[in-house]
Amino acid sequence: MSDGQNQEVSFRESVDRMVDHALEAIDLSADVAAAIKSCNAVLQVKFPVKIRGKIEVISGWRAVHSTHRLPAKGGIRYAPCVNQDEVEALAALMTYKCAIVDVPFGGSKGGLLIDPQKYDRDEMELITRRFTLELVRKDFLNPATNVPAPDMGTGQREMAWMADTYKHLNPDDINYTACVTGKPVEHGGIRGRTEATGRGVQYALQEFFRHDEAVKETGLKGGLGGKSVVVQGFGNVGYHASKFLFEEDGCKVIAVADSKGVLVNENGLAIEEAYRYKVKNKTLSGFSGGRYEEGDATRALEIDCDILIPAALEGQINLANVDRVKASIIIEAANGPITFAADERLNERGIIIIPDAYANAGGVIVSYFEWIRNLSHIRFGRMQRRYDEIRGQNQIDALEEVTGKQVPDHYRKKINGGASELDLVRSGLDDSMRQAFQEMRATRESSEKITSYRMAAYVNAIRKIARSYLDIGVY
Repeated sequence: MSDGQNQEVSFRESVDRMVDHALEAIDLSADVAAAIKSCNAVLQVKFPVKIRGKIEVISGWRAVHSTHRLPAKGGIRYAPCVNQDEVEALAALMTYKCAIVDVPFGGSKGGLLIDPQKYDRDEMELITRRFTLELVRKDFLNPATNVPAPDMGTGQREMAWMADTYKHLNPDDINYTACVTGKPVEHGGIRGRTEATGRGVQYALQEFFRHDEAVKETGLKGGLGGKSVVVQGFGNVGYHASKFLFEEDGCKVIAVADSKGVLVNENGLAIEEAYRYKVKNKTLSGFSGGRYEEGDATRALEIDCDILIPAALEGQINLANVDRVKASIIIEAANGPITFAADERLNERGIIIIPDAYANAGGVIVSYFEWIRNLSHIRFGRMQRRYDEIRGQNQIDALEEVTGKQVPDHYRKKINGGASELDLVRSGLDDSMRQAFQEMRATRESSEKITSYRMAAYVNAIRKIARSYLDIGVY
């Protein structure tokens, strides 16, 4: 048993050890490896905000792990557990994640040490705009150098406030909408961004099940349809991933967990109904379509299932519970849900893990599309959609003239329908996830030293980043 299995380490150390594990499998000089692993810069801010007649001092961070590509990209989270170690670890993950899925960004991450549930809308706006001011002043927010996105505790609303604040501080920057991604569509956002991470998890599983040899390793048979799924975390990512797998792929979602308990139905949950109930009642307790068990939500991780989707916080599967995990496949929708020590234990047991640095990259992929859209100042499909529709109609007319028969309506819609922006976003996301998995699987099969998909993913990322350093020189 290795040292990593005997003790837990911090989130930052866990990421570094996973990278070190991958470095053991490739020939890379120690100095280049050190350059890749190092965090370039960390900004810590403390700023006063007047809330309900009293001055509160808010603490926050923004870490830039790598600028080998610009801008550095990564979310902003608001949570009562945010700390510098976590922010640095997440920034590092963003660097590797972007490299794995061929998004030309460096890695960054930020956070505020607050509980967003304790503030009303106006107070959240005040805090967000003040934080944005600090980031802009220190050049940690800019369309060309550092572009935040939503994360835990933030969403479209906060991104709109940040973009508007940046605009007022930089009134001559015509690319101001590109300073953040994940904005409302009406304010420069892109359709498909809200559900992008959950959609990416779905596409990752779809591609996995296209590879018969990969499925065989799990002990499962057949395709994705009919597989039992457990989702820990029923926020944006967990909801969308479970919804798409249930409605589009025919999976049976037998349990979902929120922060207060686990909703179980061995025959399968109606995901949309459960989510609407939760939004209305602020809890899953009392939902008639399943059995709600209050208490520790991590119990969901121990339910016997085909596919386990941890979609909550980091470190949820650890040495305390790893031996009770019964899933055949774990796909990490959250960042760092499995500790380094638990990861080694699961690999020894032969449980297949589709790693976070690949599996939850859907958000940054679609953020990339949004950033490009903002810089180009035109929505995708605007110039060619009608052309595609007319060309499709010409094909139908020709086919009907030659055959003397009418093309059925369901074929007609497919042939003469031009792609919408959402269609193009989904196509680009699907292609990115498919290509990245194929690269990851090829790397895993290329050497006996590369023993897991996580290791293969990091090997791919390190090779791409190292190439950029070696091509231009490390200064």
